[in-house]
Amino acid sequence: MVQSARSRTALALYTTADGIQCHRTRLVLAAKGVSYDRVVVDPAKPPEDLLDLNPYGSTPTLVDRDLTLYNTAVVCEYLDERYPHPPLMPIDPLSRARLRLATVRIELDWLPEVDTIKAGGRPADAARKRLREHLLGALPLFKASRFFLNPEMSLTDCLVAPVVWRLPWLGVDLGREGKPILDYGERLFASQGYARSMTPEEKAMRP
Repeated sequence: MVQSARSRTALALYTTADGIQCHRTRLVLAAKGVSYDRVVVDPAKPPEDLLDLNPYGSTPTLVDRDLTLYNTAVVCEYLDERYPHPPLMPIDPLSRARLRLATVRIELDWLPEVDTIKAGGRPADAARKRLREHLLGALPLFKASRFFLNPEMSLTDCLVAPVVWRLPWLGVDLGREGKPILDYGERLFASQGYARSMTPEEKAMRP
């Protein structure tokens, strides 16, 4: 459900300091060149104003004047439509559907492994192996075009890039076989927009 919440004069994003889904949203904003207020929150202790806006207290939560949005896909697609240049989805329905399905697969297959690794303990080693296998299994998708399944940067790249950025921090080594994935990441990481999307905590994930 979309809520009309308190009136704001500026775009605001409630975000965690190091969450992949929040980084995904910040990368969309950076790609669009949109100025906004970044409100960093502790997910274990969501502030009262966030709970007033979003009954789940989840992040990312976007506030655009009287409009409050949550759920990462909803927020990112709204931003792509609200700020249409540059577009982050292709025009044709088939390509859009492929990218949306790829995003769902990444959320279901990759992100739970990231969470398991971050939790630590014995399950983390098995999760590192599975995440590595998922990524190497997607090599044809990285090789298919300059970006992930698309000749131009898309909303899906805004999810993939934060995962690739975190691989050294997560202890996942793709080896020589994964060079196309690492090269893909470097193309995105070199942009000014990518640097703007990161928090100090995320920048510290790589030397």
